[in-house]
Formats: sequence, C-alpha cells, structure tokens
Amino acid sequence: MKKTKINVAILPNQFLKDDGTFDKDEAIKLGGKIAGVCYDKEGFNHLACESDEKSIGRADRTLRGGHHSIYDHLSINFNLQNLPKALAMVLNNEHQYTTSEKSARYTPVIRREGSIITEDEERLYNKWINIFKIKIKEKYGNFYNDAKIQKLAQENARYLVTVFMPTEMIYSTSLRQINYIASWMHEYIDDVDINNLFELKLAYYMREFTDELIRLNVLDERLMKNEKHRKLSIFGENLDQKEEYFGDVYTTLYKGSLAQFAQSHRHRTLDYQMEMLKEKEYFIPPIIADDKTLVDEWLGDMQIVKNVNPQGEMVKISESGKYDDFILKCKERLCSEAQLEIMLQTKDTLLKYRDELIKKGHPLADDIQKYCHGARCTFPDFDCSKDCKFVEGKKLCRKI
Repeated sequence: MKKTKINVAILPNQFLKDDGTFDKDEAIKLGGKIAGVCYDKEGFNHLACESDEKSIGRADRTLRGGHHSIYDHLSINFNLQNLPKALAMVLNNEHQYTTSEKSARYTPVIRREGSIITEDEERLYNKWINIFKIKIKEKYGNFYNDAKIQKLAQENARYLVTVFMPTEMIYSTSLRQINYIASWMHEYIDDVDINNLFELKLAYYMREFTDELIRLNVLDERLMKNEKHRKLSIFGENLDQKEEYFGDVYTTLYKGSLAQFAQSHRHRTLDYQMEMLKEKEYFIPPIIADDKTLVDEWLGDMQIVKNVNPQGEMVKISESGKYDDFILKCKERLCSEAQLEIMLQTKDTLLKYRDELIKKGHPLADDIQKYCHGARCTFPDFDCSKDCKFVEGKKLCRKI
C-alpha cells in the first residue's frame, strides 16, 4: 500500500523542548501543583514555589489514582501533516479539541510520488471536475464566477477520492485527552476485523499516529488506563435498532456520505456515530441527478474506486442532542455557502423535527416554526453579515 508517512509536530508552547519533543516531566510537575489548589490555604502562588519533590509526588498520586482532570489544564497544539482524512474524522468526533483543517473545497487533489491516491482516483477526479464545471456553468453561470465554479466542482469531484486521502490540520487538545484517545486507538487496533479492509487501513494509520505521539514523548501509561472501558465515539453498532425521538432532546437516523459526516461532527454540541452499510451506496450530487446518463456514469465510476472507500460512500449516521443545539446547527448549515449535502440533510431533519413536535402538541412546536421558512437569513434571531442575493440558496432548493 503506497503511502506518505504521517508527520506530527508540536507547535511552540511552554513545554516544547529544543528537539521538538514534549517536556512531559515539566508538564506533569505543573499538573501536580495545580492538583494542590483544592486544599492549599494559600493558593496556587504558594504551590508554584513548593519543592519539585512535593509537586511530583502529588502528580504521581493523582495519575495512579485516576484523578486525571487536572491534566486537562495542560494543552498541546499539534501540527498534523499527511494525516488520512478518516483518521482526522476519528479525532474530530471526540469533543474536546479545536481543529483548523485544510479544506477540500480549496485544495485540488494531486497525486504525488508515494501518495495513497491511485491513478484511477486522480483520473476520475479531474474528469468529473470538468463535467461539474460545465453543469454548474449551464445552470448558475449567470450567478457564479469561474473561481467559484472551480471551487464547487472540486468539492463535488472529491466524492470519488478515498477518505484516506492525506490532509493537514492544527489540532489542539489536552494532555489527558490525547492520552485517552491513544489508549482507545490501541484497543481499536487490538480488536480490528482482519477481513475488513477499511478497519485494517484505519488501524494501520492509528498505529503510525500513536507511534508519533510516543516519539514526541506525549504518552504516559498512567493516563492511558481505561477503567471505564470507553471507546472511540465515532463508531456505532446496530444503529438501525435505535428509535428516533423529537422533543426537548432528539435522536435521528439517516444515510449520508463520508464527506458529509466529516462536516457534521464538527458540531461538537451534538453527538454523532456512523456505521458502514452492508451493501455499498453512493451519494449522487444533485447537479447531475436529473441526467440519467450522467448518474449511471457516476455510479459506474464509483465502482472503479469502491475499494478505496471514496468519500461519496454512504454510511448510516446517528445524530442526537438538545433542541437548542440543533437550532444552532441550522444557523450554521442552512446557508447558500454551506456544503450542499449537509444543508439538505439539516433541512430534512428540521422539517421532520417540526412535524413530530406538531403531532405531539409539544411546547416547542411554535418555536421551531420560526426556522422553517428558508435559509438562516430568514431566521428572526440571526444576523447575516452579507446578503448572497441567491434566491435558490435562500429557498434551500439549490442544486450545487
């Protein structure tokens, strides 16, 4: 399997050593001082001056006793390069993080030496960019300029490219959280289904990623215990057995592409899980959906790349959270600038939510009506910074 090795570096901070590794001893020593705040009469300024021996001893007791929350004070900012998109999705589904990730909208897919991207993916990606540019120009050429059309064509053509394509992102989290995640990855690796190519590839990259964390001196076995038997939150099981519910809280199930899922779980106030489908299905971009010849050609090309898990592969998605947080999602995704697939899915969920609340006579039924008249610029409690003047976008009926 051709690949470009994951590279992880730590951005400058108080615990970065000259060789680029993490000064774990100093970080844990500070954690030991912080641990004393809850009972020290003189406060942290007194603890800051105590002996290293006392701080280290207290830190060791908290680490071995499972009192790990103090190590959430110790943040690390990682520069992740050549990170497979699928592994970025695993990281981004854990809620305690901040991410700034390279966008596939703006970044063309170019196959380089040693790249995991195959010749077929590169060829089909470029083929469909040209097709999408023509289709978008035909329908929206009077509204979008060539640069915008190029961006939208790239966004749709990437559905044919593997979800393991390398990306880059700055990923910030705490010392405790990165150790927890590494421990869950180790368990995933140990339990991997050797007959499942997706799992095998993901486990391979998890091992590479955690090896980088070891190299950088970030992991500590005392923080990697998993007494509560937690697992990576992204993977669901038997999601079809879940029941949908809509009230003050909600749970809903739907199918969406891997690309859409990568967008969805960035809403950290909501919970998402995914499950691979037994029979493969693929997202069909609406801009070509009314052309049977192009649809057949699209699905035929998806068959060519099916073994690389293209980003257009559909998965079962479970989404749950509070009503207020779903409305916040609507204020983000019901917009002409949002990725089309997630905009359409958010709209569908909103209308289903409204209908269920009305059916129950729920007190929120009146409130949700305020958000069912179009894009977020029609909401009474949202201020749009720039009018797009795109009628189909405002009506949530655009095809690109």
